Amino acid sequence: MIRFLPLVLLFWGIIAPITVGTEPPPNFVIIYCDDLGYADIDSFGTHDWETPNLNRLAKEGLRLTDFHTAAAVCSASRAALLTGCYPQRVGILGALGPKAKTGIHENEVLLPEILKEKGYATAIFGKWHLGDAPQFLPTRHGFDQYFGLPYSNDMWPKHPTNKTFPPLPLIEQEKNIETMPDQTQLTTWYTERAVKFITANKAKPFFLYVPHSMPHVPLHVSEKFKGKSKQGLYGDVIMEIDWSVGQILTALKEHGLDDNTLVLFTSDNGPWLSYGNHAGSAGKLREGKGTTWEGGHRVSCVARWPEKIPAGSVCDEIASTMDVLPTFAKLAGSSAPKDRLIDGHDIWPLLSGVKEAKSPTDHFYYYWNYGLDGVRAGKWKLVFPHPVPSLTGPAGKDGQPGGYTQATTELALFDLDADVGESKNVAAEHPDVVARLQKLAEAAREDLGDAHQKKMGMNRRAAGKLAE
Repeated sequence: MIRFLPLVLLFWGIIAPITVGTEPPPNFVIIYCDDLGYADIDSFGTHDWETPNLNRLAKEGLRLTDFHTAAAVCSASRAALLTGCYPQRVGILGALGPKAKTGIHENEVLLPEILKEKGYATAIFGKWHLGDAPQFLPTRHGFDQYFGLPYSNDMWPKHPTNKTFPPLPLIEQEKNIETMPDQTQLTTWYTERAVKFITANKAKPFFLYVPHSMPHVPLHVSEKFKGKSKQGLYGDVIMEIDWSVGQILTALKEHGLDDNTLVLFTSDNGPWLSYGNHAGSAGKLREGKGTTWEGGHRVSCVARWPEKIPAGSVCDEIASTMDVLPTFAKLAGSSAPKDRLIDGHDIWPLLSGVKEAKSPTDHFYYYWNYGLDGVRAGKWKLVFPHPVPSLTGPAGKDGQPGGYTQATTELALFDLDADVGESKNVAAEHPDVVARLQKLAEAAREDLGDAHQKKMGMNRRAAGKLAE
């Protein structure tokens, strides 16, 4: 259900839910962090750094506390955001490396392509990670402008454990303009371009996508935030991301675009805990990136659109990054593609505060690659036996990762309302719930497959392949 802070409750009885029209079409801004922990911003957790601009975003907008990425790893999560599909459906898994022979397929319809058909200007400033060959780049998939890294910032010769990566490229449009760029400037460069894009397109609808390279390791921060937090380099990096949010909000305000722009802030997955003091915090959630526990999949999310999204509100209903495409498409006067399966749903009733609105997501699948690790329905999460990495030995420190061991989970049922940390297996007490979720899992295996049971699935689409 939707909960509101007292001031919103005071007026809710006399203000009807707002109906969004299509004239003029709204602008969209997605700010997408890399490996941000669920508890790394003030409105979701406590820490020794300040996020005043994100606090403002939450105060003026909506916090979604049960918001999920479709995969706890880089490329797969981005594929889900931009296609509205489980990554297994579109064939993008894991984290694509340099010179990958696969990438996003040319036949997939991405969010910027839908918006361009409605007259939107589109831009991405930041990390792409859906293939680095020209045919996979953003400019071939609906974005007018691109500046950033084609994959993760640790895929370079200075990686702490893998020295085989080639020099890291910085790309503008489709041209490599620099190798081994100064990573301390990445957040600043992305932000400056975002502000210029807003200024240049203030008279027409636009879609601005800012997928930050940070706080993915290796951590880098500019001089203006170096040493500013009480918690070292990681805190400095988060403070600079917060500054970036503030610069974008200021630009929207200065150009009179505040009231017609939906800003969404979230992360691609949870924190990379093996990096210790260079990783964020999942708070009360279990584990982090690279796992299908809540700490890997559940991410902080804030949405703001003055007068359309109730200020200071909180939504506890389940939603995911896959819902962004159908929601934004509808708000722009379009729709999600109807010639293929799309897994996301229109969640505008949740975002706009429709009284007693319920999530359109009646089930959610937890996949790692093609293995189905779990399924969710309502408050219940059923976890199947599967290999899972577990932190072991000394924690990582100062950019060096700690180690993992492989464990195997048991069949387990968790009540996420009572036990968000997934610590108490209640399967024995609720055999009826286990049976119901097992049926949902069988449907997933028929649809998308399950490597654990060697099932292929009927409705997968192929990833793009590198042209010869």
